Amino acid sequence: MPAVVTRPDAPARPARWTLRALTGAVVAVLVVAGCAPAKDQAQVPTSAATSSGAPTPDLAPFYDQVLEWSSCAQGECATATVPLDYADPTGASIGIALARQRATGGEALGSLLVNPGGPGVSGVDFLAQAASTVSDDVQRQFDLVAFDPRGVQRSSPVACVDGPQLDEVVSFDADYSTDEGIQEAADVFGELGAACLERTGAALGHVDTVSAARDLDVLRAALGDDALTYLGYSYGTQLGATYAALFPERVGRLVLDGALDPTLTSDELAEGQAVGFENALRAYVADCLAGTSCPLDGSVDEGMQQVRDLLDLAVADPLPTGTDRRLTGSLAFYGIAMPLYAQQLWPYLTQGLTAAIEGGDGSVLLQLADAYFDRQPDGTYATNSTEAFWAIGCVDDRQSADPDEMRAQAERIEAAAPTVGSFFSYGGVVCAQWPVPLVGGLEDYSAQGAAPILVVGTTNDPATPYAWAEKLATTLSSASLLTYEGEGHTAYGSSNDCVADAVDGYLLSGTVPPEGTRC
Repeated sequence: MPAVVTRPDAPARPARWTLRALTGAVVAVLVVAGCAPAKDQAQVPTSAATSSGAPTPDLAPFYDQVLEWSSCAQGECATATVPLDYADPTGASIGIALARQRATGGEALGSLLVNPGGPGVSGVDFLAQAASTVSDDVQRQFDLVAFDPRGVQRSSPVACVDGPQLDEVVSFDADYSTDEGIQEAADVFGELGAACLERTGAALGHVDTVSAARDLDVLRAALGDDALTYLGYSYGTQLGATYAALFPERVGRLVLDGALDPTLTSDELAEGQAVGFENALRAYVADCLAGTSCPLDGSVDEGMQQVRDLLDLAVADPLPTGTDRRLTGSLAFYGIAMPLYAQQLWPYLTQGLTAAIEGGDGSVLLQLADAYFDRQPDGTYATNSTEAFWAIGCVDDRQSADPDEMRAQAERIEAAAPTVGSFFSYGGVVCAQWPVPLVGGLEDYSAQGAAPILVVGTTNDPATPYAWAEKLATTLSSASLLTYEGEGHTAYGSSNDCVADAVDGYLLSGTVPPEGTRC
């Protein structure tokens, strides 16, 4: 059966981003009360406003720069200058956009840099949500500082196509049953990549995670902090882990929530996320069937099959939506996947499935897919997150584009995740014709000598499966794992007091939760 083109490694978004599709209102993420774990004390350096410590003389001008802050909608904003290419620091430079909320308690201990994930999600736009997520105690002690990583939104952003052209790409259903169908999919993304290079220029080849982590150290120095204090969600954990591996001696307190281990290959990421979303969908279906207004019926297995049948229908005969756009299989998948990021969004999925299954109406699922992609009602896209996602993914790692290897991988994925697995298969087509070279990652992510790092994992996280948090906690030599037993993507600020207390204790006093702490 035909499968749809997926983004490389499939969805990865923060749980707390704004749902604009249905009513334009922000969906609040509720905090559930929980137990506070026992704690151990560890000596962890805090940030202090002293020297920058540039790694090389050529980088000293970047490390020693003085940020010029001005008032903006987010509070205070500034732009830091970094090299486009760290192998040639005297060459071209680019700007990294920053936004800051000052510590509410007066003089700050230092800066808490936050990254919402993606890759491709704007940290500057996320700052207001971070302020509603991070505890008041932490905000009294730290300046909250958000940034747009290189290639994202305000920081030399990747630019590719206009709204109607992006609509075509994200709604495209490929037929992978033939070599011709696979080639057509590769050509679609090849044309997209060519457009990205034409509109973005040389920066397209320098949006890799390793360069972004080097930027993070420049930001640390420009903010006047000797050590990095950092809160990273989802892909932000990969960025934080990369920083720790590059600069272990400058690690202060790093919270990595919704972990993505950078040693995983693209194939491992694709299969892991397929299983993660399969499990999250199964939990939703069980909850839906236990309610009174579920459009599904029978057993959980039967309910999962009904969702699969809907996805197959959308591929074969896209559903009407009351607009000139129809709900393709690709859009139906993203409309289903988006509410799985947080259990509080499950009622929207019930609305979407009810309309589609009982009324043949794809409009609600289309709205949910549009929310995932930051598409606005006028047909424009509010951010460049989708294009940046592809661009960063294709310079960081690439799956094999060999048809036989992709078919073998698809069999493994679909056996492990029969309901949604096809939407995580054939990811090699995305980067097969990408017009800039692969940059890749680091050889060693152990971060030997780093101060204690806190990894947070959720047991039924769809986008970053719990096994990845377990893996990252072993990859990083100084990491401890905090487990949240629950649903949804990421935990700090959206789960319970047990998680909040553990993370706050670590950020404020270096208190690392005891090994094996579960909330």
